[in-house]
Amino acid sequence: MVGLRGCSLTGVALIFLLLPESLESCGHIRISAPVVHLGDPITASCSISPNCSHLNQEPQILWQLEDGPKQLGDRQQRLPQGIQESTITLPHLNHTQAFLFCFVQLGNSFQVLDQAELQAGYPPAKPSNLSCLMNLTTSSLICQWEPGPETYLPTNFTLKSFRSRADCQRWEDPVLDCVPEDGQSYCSIPRKHLLLYQNMVIWVQAENVLGTSESLRLCLDPMDVVKLEPPTLWALDFSPDVVPPQPGCLWLRWEPWKPSQFMDQECELRYQAQFSGTSWTQVPHLPSRGHRFELCGLHQALVYTLQMRCIRSLLPGHWSSWSPSLQLKPSIQAPIVRLDTWWRQRQLDPNTVGVQLFWKPTPLQEDSGKIQGYLLSWSPSGQQGLGLPLCNTTELSCTFLLPSGAQRLTLIAYNTRGTSWPTPVVFLENKGPAVARLHAMAQDPHSLWVDWEAPSPQPQGYLIEWGLECPSHNCSNKSWRMEPNGNSTGTLLQENISPFQLYKITVAPLYPGTIGPYQHVYAYSGEKAFPHAPELHLKQIGRTWAQLEWVPKPPELGRTPLTHYTIFWTNAQNQSFSTIMNTSSHGFVLHNLEPASLYHVILMATSRAGATNSTGLTLMTLTLGASELYILLGLFGFLVLFISLCATVWFCCKPSRKNSLWPSVPDPAHSSLGSWVPTVMAEETFQVPSLWDPSIPSITKITVLEEEKKSTSWDSSDSSEACSFPTLVQAYVLQGAPKASSIQFQPPSGTSDQVLYGQVLGSPTSPGPGQYLRCDSTQPLLGGLTPSPKSYENLWFQPSPLETLVSLPPSQEDDCVFGSPFDFALFQGLRVHGIEEQEGF
Repeated sequence: MVGLRGCSLTGVALIFLLLPESLESCGHIRISAPVVHLGDPITASCSISPNCSHLNQEPQILWQLEDGPKQLGDRQQRLPQGIQESTITLPHLNHTQAFLFCFVQLGNSFQVLDQAELQAGYPPAKPSNLSCLMNLTTSSLICQWEPGPETYLPTNFTLKSFRSRADCQRWEDPVLDCVPEDGQSYCSIPRKHLLLYQNMVIWVQAENVLGTSESLRLCLDPMDVVKLEPPTLWALDFSPDVVPPQPGCLWLRWEPWKPSQFMDQECELRYQAQFSGTSWTQVPHLPSRGHRFELCGLHQALVYTLQMRCIRSLLPGHWSSWSPSLQLKPSIQAPIVRLDTWWRQRQLDPNTVGVQLFWKPTPLQEDSGKIQGYLLSWSPSGQQGLGLPLCNTTELSCTFLLPSGAQRLTLIAYNTRGTSWPTPVVFLENKGPAVARLHAMAQDPHSLWVDWEAPSPQPQGYLIEWGLECPSHNCSNKSWRMEPNGNSTGTLLQENISPFQLYKITVAPLYPGTIGPYQHVYAYSGEKAFPHAPELHLKQIGRTWAQLEWVPKPPELGRTPLTHYTIFWTNAQNQSFSTIMNTSSHGFVLHNLEPASLYHVILMATSRAGATNSTGLTLMTLTLGASELYILLGLFGFLVLFISLCATVWFCCKPSRKNSLWPSVPDPAHSSLGSWVPTVMAEETFQVPSLWDPSIPSITKITVLEEEKKSTSWDSSDSSEACSFPTLVQAYVLQGAPKASSIQFQPPSGTSDQVLYGQVLGSPTSPGPGQYLRCDSTQPLLGGLTPSPKSYENLWFQPSPLETLVSLPPSQEDDCVFGSPFDFALFQGLRVHGIEEQEGF
């Protein structure tokens, strides 16, 4: 805030230095109040003197608050003296400190006429929690208070006091005011301004431009608020002729602060166990005489932190601060423990035996005394005292050479207060039965469960040893413990167990005076799956099969055996297949494979601890041989031939498909188109012209009428005129003049089933009416073996005289039109119309 304020002031100063000389005295800002409550409104006015020659007659005045936007005032007016004045009201001043500027526009720029600094804040709150202490070290009365919330304005605090009588009801001489330094909320009244054992009235006054406030008044005697300095705490040293304190106790002494050593004081002690996370425990009302104190009931194995404070006794005052911390350890007692032992022997030579002895202390009570060391000694037979020391160590194991003939050693634990009861160590031969059915398995990565079957007779207990498997006998990572319950048949090992490690576990029964044979078992802690599955090998392969084999892994020490194998194979289309086999299998044949196809095969070995995959094997089945290919091609050809034969038979034998490959010519002799016989036929006589007369009209249409199937005789009345060869198809080449008269033809009775063979009409392009010649006959159209007549043979059917051509009536529907007389007309434009159920062509 101070930096921003300084930058703003510097900027304003630079602005005024750059103003034209004629504008320095042009404008002036007046504000309603330089300091207001934070958030209250404030009013300001900016007036322009009429002497400003560089400005317009009525310049427009703008306002700006700090870095905000420029804006017009609420009102701008011209006063009688020619002064232009603009007034603005800021409804809420939310800045604790800000500058307000008024501008006037000169050309394209704005010039500052004047500026005013605004301040906002709060009046001071009442100071609270006023308290005073008489410091005998500095001989001054120190008073402190809480100033209250921030006012955002410079606020002055003053400590005021008066001497007083009659319980501060009457004020007498004032005491010089005490003004604290900036930012401090305490002040000291020197001893020379105090009058001891006399009451004083003391309060704190806070003042700023918005108001003044005072704290509550205190009435006190400076000697009633004396605060002593803390004492100095020491541990009591004992001379050799003095009986040391009891175990679990501390002797303390302290020295009071020297200026107060002639005052009666009451002290208070507190202590806390180090690194235990417990709270402080206080011991009040320590005696003021002697300055000594015995603190008992402490735990011997812990270190304690102690502090002390004091206050004037029987007089008002304040507690001193806590003294500096003192860390002490309580006195200890002789160890009260049971030492369980376990050993291993090695015969180094015929006369020397190496022994590695282990022991483990078991406290017999809650506070049995801290052990500072262990002593192993041997006393020859008949000697008294501690004997020959073999090991003196702070460790829980010892390696030594067993003296010749020694079968019994003594082990003790000791500290500065004494020794524990001696524990005999007897080296005897292993006797008694061993445990049976020893088994171990991992409970989790940090524990192992061991169980066994108790031998008979039942032992007194069991000794369990475990550790990582190592080739040497002097492994330092061994752990062991005693199981004192002979009825127990299992225990959980949780000490010094690391995950995924192979441990050797040894169990031996304990009998009176001896130990039974050892039994051991191996187990993994937090067992993982096998590191590698057996590797797959391809033994043989065919077109649709593949024979695989693998070599099973030998069982590993302490590892759970496999439960089953699983083979997975995948083809090129990512279709997966699998099968499960027992652990006795060492090969498998894949069937139903595709020839010339690629397959990817994986073997997975599964145990109770998990599953592991082998490396993948990629194989390709064989393709077909030449002989098989020929057989397949022959079978395929035979199949195609058979299908073709079946299709041909079906195509030829189906009625709807009969004669579909060649045209079907109707047989007039077996036709039933009796409806073709006309009721009225016309006879024509004409002169037979030359066959090659170019004036003969061309044939335009031919109509063939089918005779009745049962018609076999020819009418005698027409035979002389119609045809001389009853076995041939009669046809007439019609050529003649258009002037031939038409003759109506009426068939005789009994001949209603005659068939009109054909009508030859004139060319539609020739002028005049069309002409034709017809022949009535019951002769089959293609009967007998007579071949089709040539064009000139049509004259054979004309024995009668020429007849006049007669045109057909318009109602005639079925005509037979012949073309050139040099072609057989029946096959040029044959058109047959039959009954509804007949097929035409």
